[in-house]
Amino acid sequence: MYFLYSLIYTIALIFIFPYQYLKRPKTLRKRWLREKFGFFNLELRTQDLELIWVHAVSVGEVMAALPLLKKFKESYPSKDIILSTITDTGRKVAQEGAPEGTTVVYLPFDIPLILNAVIKKIRPEILIVIETELWPNMFRRFKKKGIPIVVFNGRISENSLRGYKRISFFMKRALSHVDIFGMQDKVYAERIRSMGVESERVMVLGNFKFDTKPPSRIPEWTEKIKGPVIVAGSTHEGEEEFITFMYSELKKNIPDVNLIIVPRHPERFKEVGDMLASKGIPFIKRSEMGTLSAKADELGTFRDVIILLDSIGELSAIYGIADIAIIGKSFRGYGGQNPLEPAYWGKPIVCGPHMENFPIIKDFYTEGAAIEVNEEMLCPTLKKLLMSPEMTKEIGLKAQELYKKNAGAVERAMEVISRYISK
Repeated sequence: MYFLYSLIYTIALIFIFPYQYLKRPKTLRKRWLREKFGFFNLELRTQDLELIWVHAVSVGEVMAALPLLKKFKESYPSKDIILSTITDTGRKVAQEGAPEGTTVVYLPFDIPLILNAVIKKIRPEILIVIETELWPNMFRRFKKKGIPIVVFNGRISENSLRGYKRISFFMKRALSHVDIFGMQDKVYAERIRSMGVESERVMVLGNFKFDTKPPSRIPEWTEKIKGPVIVAGSTHEGEEEFITFMYSELKKNIPDVNLIIVPRHPERFKEVGDMLASKGIPFIKRSEMGTLSAKADELGTFRDVIILLDSIGELSAIYGIADIAIIGKSFRGYGGQNPLEPAYWGKPIVCGPHMENFPIIKDFYTEGAAIEVNEEMLCPTLKKLLMSPEMTKEIGLKAQELYKKNAGAVERAMEVISRYISK
């Protein structure tokens, strides 16, 4: 079965390889190519160096992993870390946020020959995978070499579960190589058990993102914004259009309100900007804030504006200036996005009807810490919140309390790690 998987994987790779190579900036192509084939630049490391390997596919997973990495470095200062990612943006966030002694690499291709060479050169004490990134050959090769494998912050969406169950005969074998599945909540724990994982290998540890503290310092450029601020975070295709329409309706009653739009994927920054321009909707790009004094008022401030946040890594801090946070991918698309960052800041959270990827949101609804609305009710709901500051503050405080109550997943994960590595 593994032979068939490897064959299909290799054939697919042949077709997508040129696109994957060429889509990257020229400055990254050689590094990407080298590291995908397992050639890591580790000349300064000794053969007997003790280290752990953490894999986090992209920005969200890297952000979730950072509290664990920092805690690990505090507890085991002599050990180093390899942090692998798949996306360029994930790599960038990892390089900026990971603790000293972390080598950031692209995850090698899931091909046995490449993985065997990597393990021969680098034999980590443990492989930690963030949020159920499942790579059958990687799991099998690492386990064959006696390297323990744990999954932390594990989650499985309903869509993924349906897909995995179609090949359950293979997935059960692949998952058998994992020592511990540390899932975010009981829902995800039950889903991984339904895939054939024994209960003794499944634990509910909580969500690392409750231990993720956004930057306490809000970017200086936001000080120029005056009036109420709505942040639409991690938006997906189609959402920006109806959110800007909603904003224009909202301004009829609250003329000084501001809107910050933050597309989920950086490659959509231009697409969203072009959409706004084609509809004649005035907006300001975050990247141009320092050069737009002509668009500011006589006091040098911005009011009654749409700002397109075309930068990476600022969203978590930007929630700090929000009066209301709208969660993207919950209106158009499926699954929703992370509601925990605005909760950290004590901001009221407004979601669409599609938050399936974040079961924790049900606790928010139950506690009155977030509001679920459809597209038609978004504008009147925002209007009600902005005109009822006491209610808005109460919802935000409940979200913050729920955030604090669920902290501690990193400490529980560290207890698991201590079983598998030496002091």
